[in-house]
Amino acid sequence: MKLIAKTFHGLEGVLAEELKGIGAQNIKEVNRAVEFEGDKEILYKANLNLRTAIRILLPIHHFNAKNDQELYDGVQQFDWSTIMGVDETLAIDPVVYSEVFTHSLYVALKAKDAIVDQFREKLGKRPNVDVENPSVRLVIHIAKDKATISMDSSGDSLHKRGYRTGHHKAPLNEVLAAGMIMLSGWDKKMPLIDPMCGSGTILMEAVMYARNYPPNLHKKRFGFMGWKEYDEALWNKVVEEAKDKIEHPRLKIFGSDADIKAIDIARESALQFRFNRDINFSVERYEKLDPLYPKGMIIMNPPYGERLMKEKNVVDFYKMIGNQLKQTFVGYDAWVITSDKEALKNVGLKPLEKLKLYNGGLECGYHKFNIYDGTMKKIIKFR
Repeated sequence: MKLIAKTFHGLEGVLAEELKGIGAQNIKEVNRAVEFEGDKEILYKANLNLRTAIRILLPIHHFNAKNDQELYDGVQQFDWSTIMGVDETLAIDPVVYSEVFTHSLYVALKAKDAIVDQFREKLGKRPNVDVENPSVRLVIHIAKDKATISMDSSGDSLHKRGYRTGHHKAPLNEVLAAGMIMLSGWDKKMPLIDPMCGSGTILMEAVMYARNYPPNLHKKRFGFMGWKEYDEALWNKVVEEAKDKIEHPRLKIFGSDADIKAIDIARESALQFRFNRDINFSVERYEKLDPLYPKGMIIMNPPYGERLMKEKNVVDFYKMIGNQLKQTFVGYDAWVITSDKEALKNVGLKPLEKLKLYNGGLECGYHKFNIYDGTMKKIIKFR
């Protein structure tokens, strides 16, 4: 099968390495996705084990469409009875980049009409739509006049791991957090600190990564479970094999935040997955922190927008971040992600690496700083 794993911009390379790890073949990185080939077992493993995939798609039909009629006719070229029965339900998600088709919901509606009309003409009855929990979820992708319809094997987005137990402002997407950890080069043994951890997403993803814990082990339903050829025995085999590979190392993972409510949410999430012994949480302001180990890694997502409203101003806030790194975290590597790349310049350190990532629709800079003895002198010299 030719398959597509969707991801965020900047994580394609990480996802490609993950796919190699589960045995996928003919892997090719494209924009915000990775194309690959594999059998049913690889499809199941991809949904269960990939940390940086948003969803896994199986393309089943390609055609060209320059107007509404060609769109309708193109959808009807496929025999939809081969993938679903008339008594089953469907949903269609549109992704449209076209000057001709300017309303994505209209594209989904037109495609739905073509499918149900085909069933009605052949069998005298039609399948129903269920946008919440369909038997088969389809994705129609149109770029200019080229259309592709895929079966969505994931159902709900794979970023929904199941550990979010409460609402917190501006949570980091789980897939992005996992990608940040893997891009950082953290070796799983060194101490890891998130000093502005919020609801703990980075820390939860770090524990799963360090323990080889399948990120979607707690997901109860995947899209492929509604497919005609779903193999429950094979799925159970894949799950049990993944469970057998879970490790239990001694971890040095620390999270702190000035917001006691955020820490309460983070602790609850860790307890939900029984990670409460793997993460040490504390209510503490970043500028008051005192690291327990002489060397380690920091990964942080500083507050922005509403979360930053309590701070005096952005410039002073980022200067404080840099001063604390230079004064307290000598010997550490620090990775900082922010959508305010101008503010990041006020950290007062020269980044060793600069990566571009996206948090939702926000373009972000993900920068690595190495904190070493003599940093202040070198920074003065650069100026």
